[in-house]
Amino acid sequence: MERAQATRTAAGTDEVRRPSAVRALVVLLGVTAVATVVVELLNFWYAPDPGLGLAVRTGWALLRTLGFLILIGHVRRGRAAARPLGLILAVTTVFAVARLIVPRQGVPPLPGVVGFAVLTVLCAAVVWLLYRSPTVTAHLVRHRKGLVLSGRRISWQEVAPKRPEAAGWLLAGRVAALTYSPLMLIPALVAGGAILDGRLLAAPAVVFWFVAGIVVSNLVLFCGIFLLRGRRWARRLLVAITLGVLAVHLPLCWWLLGVDGLLRDATPLLAAAGLTLYSLHRAPPTPTPTPTPIPDPAPTAGPAR
Repeated sequence: MERAQATRTAAGTDEVRRPSAVRALVVLLGVTAVATVVVELLNFWYAPDPGLGLAVRTGWALLRTLGFLILIGHVRRGRAAARPLGLILAVTTVFAVARLIVPRQGVPPLPGVVGFAVLTVLCAAVVWLLYRSPTVTAHLVRHRKGLVLSGRRISWQEVAPKRPEAAGWLLAGRVAALTYSPLMLIPALVAGGAILDGRLLAAPAVVFWFVAGIVVSNLVLFCGIFLLRGRRWARRLLVAITLGVLAVHLPLCWWLLGVDGLLRDATPLLAAAGLTLYSLHRAPPTPTPTPTPIPDPAPTAGPAR
């Protein structure tokens, strides 16, 4: 009896124990989150003239680091959404840190350059494990949990989606598009310093920029629901939203923040927009629904003789 109990305990331990590649990914994500914080604080410390703009961008970069903690939770639970979330986190982190280490004048400090190189290698390793490791791919297959009514009992367990599983590229495109709003709101807050400097004519543009970022957030949320349901019009709408965001964001960056704003705030959004469009291009086409044929009515029998 004791041997059977020990066998069941060992089997349960092996079942709970995650594969080595998954454990390595969790550790790598933790190291990447810590490295991101260290590099951003070092850059702010060595900046020759840290103003409002650098403070706002650094604060947003530190807040975005929480995304790595959320990603660690997804990986530990085996959630399928971990792959697109990890991809967009890695891409935006590299571009965000790159724009922070570039000073207005002169060359970047050596600690910032070294930290950026290390962070780039860490982010590349995260993406490689998420998309190239068969063990990690086989692990990230679980769905979200919810309340399930079975008989007379209500339990909290995994809920299989009622709709067909969305393609990975559609998930990546949706997650990338969700970054449009914060990438617009942060430079809008930075541009608010122009109003404090006496450029009152810029006030309507700053308010428009901020409102546009909030509207884009709602549009992307609405579009993302139907995008994962396989609606063709949702793909077209997301492309239109992406082009509209670029048409608003790029001119305002150049006018209110100058060339420095184009480098620091337009480049990350261009990367997110490019990833969104590429993901929509790579995703398999939505199948055209075929109408169900209506059977012909059975012939009526003639009058009995």
